[in-house]
Amino acid sequence: MIPNSFASEWETAWNSHDLDRILFHYSDDVVFRSKKAVKTVGTGIVRGKPALRAYWRKALDRQPDLRFAVTGVFHGHDMLVMTYTNQAGRSAAETLLFDAQGLVIEASACHADDGPFT
Repeated sequence: MIPNSFASEWETAWNSHDLDRILFHYSDDVVFRSKKAVKTVGTGIVRGKPALRAYWRKALDRQPDLRFAVTGVFHGHDMLVMTYTNQAGRSAAETLLFDAQGLVIEASACHADDGPFT
């Protein structure tokens, strides 16, 4: 996995709204954490690619104008942190952990808003 290349493809995939393209880099047993998931699927932890697909399908349907722009890329041992903004200018960061095949096995999204921790 090449960090800047991954981040560029991640951004392009999300901006295409093509779920197959978005999920291409995620393992079948991925674990995704986001407090935004609570509103959509009732839990802040989404387990497995089918559940993640269902969550992101609902999220994309609710936000047809969703767009991301990666603003920073940081990499560590088998991990990557990306900062980005959405179409409304709101900032977020995502931490991604990779397996030996270069697939995302765990992802955690954090958003710059003033809501409570969950």
